Amino acid sequence: MSDLQPFPLTRKRPMKLNTLVTLMVCAIIGSVLLVVFALYSVQITRATRDDVKDTALGIARTLADSPEVKRGLMQPPQADIIQPIAQAVTQRNDLLFTVVTDMRGIRYSHPNEALLGLHFIGDDLTPALEGKENVSVNRGVLAEALRVFTPIYDAQHEQIGVVVVGISLNKVEEQITRGRQNALWTILFSILMSSIGIWGLVRVLKRILFGLEPYEISALFEQRQAMLQSLREGVVAVDIHGRVTMINHAARQILLLPSGQATDNTGEPPHSPLLASLREVSKTGLARQDQEISCNGRLLLCNMVPVKSQNQVIGAISTFRDKTEISQLMQRIDGMVNYVDALRSHTHEFMNKLHVILGLLHMKRYDKLEEYIIQTAQNYQTDIGAIQGKIKSPVIAGFLLGKINRAKEAGFTLTLADECQLPDCTNEEQVAVLITVLGNLIENALDAMTGQREGEISLLLHYQNGWLSCEVSDDGPGIDPVRLEDIFNKGYSTKGENRGVGLFLARQQIHNLGGDITVESEPGVFTQFFVQIPWDSERNIA
Repeated sequence: MSDLQPFPLTRKRPMKLNTLVTLMVCAIIGSVLLVVFALYSVQITRATRDDVKDTALGIARTLADSPEVKRGLMQPPQADIIQPIAQAVTQRNDLLFTVVTDMRGIRYSHPNEALLGLHFIGDDLTPALEGKENVSVNRGVLAEALRVFTPIYDAQHEQIGVVVVGISLNKVEEQITRGRQNALWTILFSILMSSIGIWGLVRVLKRILFGLEPYEISALFEQRQAMLQSLREGVVAVDIHGRVTMINHAARQILLLPSGQATDNTGEPPHSPLLASLREVSKTGLARQDQEISCNGRLLLCNMVPVKSQNQVIGAISTFRDKTEISQLMQRIDGMVNYVDALRSHTHEFMNKLHVILGLLHMKRYDKLEEYIIQTAQNYQTDIGAIQGKIKSPVIAGFLLGKINRAKEAGFTLTLADECQLPDCTNEEQVAVLITVLGNLIENALDAMTGQREGEISLLLHYQNGWLSCEVSDDGPGIDPVRLEDIFNKGYSTKGENRGVGLFLARQQIHNLGGDITVESEPGVFTQFFVQIPWDSERNIA
């Protein structure tokens, strides 16, 4: 990432995503496979032994039901009737031994023919002689074996002997080992497939995360959050369903939402017009630029754009600011510009006056020189000097100088009342509101008097006990009494379309400060506005 700063070195370097995912998944899969292998081994051992036991029991029961075996037991062991049958069964089923005994335990068959006619070795024969099938692990003449005992009954259901089938434990362990090997190969194959799956998972995750590591994502998130919360503009984002997914501190302040409170999209909150516009943008996918929305008693200037992912609209985001702040800033800038223009014009005027004085000195017309200097001083006192004496705020003084010149250029007069007194103010918001209000009222008066041969605008500013009272009057055409309340509504204007915002903003700003504005008018005679706002002055004026 080109805009991502190098991650600061730490004592322990963060683990990469592919390494982390590989180790975590391998640990999980390894633990699961180990447990499965242990359980499978136990089950294989148990199942193998049960299978061997069942097989031996099946063989023994088959021999016990054989008529030849029953007939052989009626003869002495030397008759050699049972021995061939037992040997054939032993060889065909890969058994250790197949022994048939009578009720005395005398062998009628044995792999070692020299042991025929001898007594069976082992106490595990006793339960079978009592008519019970028995399974045991014991060692006789041959190797240690799994021995299965099944009683033999004649046609009258009288027990006449016992069949003993033995399977070498070595062969049982071989079968168990083969089963475990098969399980091991299965686990190795599972590990191979898991490795391929882990490799694919890591590649997918890296692609989804744009090749970033977790610590890089964390750093980016913290940076983006800090940037978002440091913006003075309000930022609100919604998803495709219109749910608010992001809102910064500035937006909460503008929308008067307490910090930490979740936005309610189910009701009609004060900021519903903004959310309604955002939802419309998320549905249509069409951006909106510089849209004015009245929200929570404020006029917001909003820019809204859809949020797209893979050419699909997944939501919308809006940045907005209180238009009153922008208006205040513009008014403040206008005041400074007017102040500079006034100083420039007066500087040029004084240079001309100096040239006149210099010429009169050269001509030695001292009587005319004295008269000219006195007249110039009087004009200064009535113009700039009067304003500076009454208006202690340089910003507002410059603003009024500009408006006086503006009125002169339009052919009208803007005068300050003699009792005007305006101390300087430490509250920039109050100064900005006053400039906005006076600017709108004066410009509206000039526009109203357009077409008249002459006209006068009077301005009175009076400060007392933390409050500033303003009176702006003109002798223009006046306002119809029926329309006196409508002039403060947004969009109301007699000047054409896309107008009617100035007085609306002025009253809004005044009310936000806790002040008030009223109007009186008599058609064809006068119009007078009364404004009262709080004023944080550094000193009181008697």
